[in-house]
Amino acid sequence: SKKVLAGVMGIMFGGWGVHKFILGMPLAGFLQILITFATCGLGGLIGFIEGIIYLTKSDEQFYYQYMVQKRQWF
Repeated sequence: SKKVLAGVMGIMFGGWGVHKFILGMPLAGFLQILITFATCGLGGLIGFIEGIIYLTKSDEQFYYQYMVQKRQWF
């Protein structure tokens, strides 16, 4: 499912915004890359935290927040 894939990619490659691209949010993905470069890598923590959040949500919560509402951050 997208939840697991996005969660794992967020944890592993959060700084590159891969999880955002998987969820169909290319603008947020590019913004994540810019934040990571601007903060010399510290912006990757955002993706790491988001990956954990994705994996800890129920399937229903994840679907509603990120697929229906198109929530882009946290």
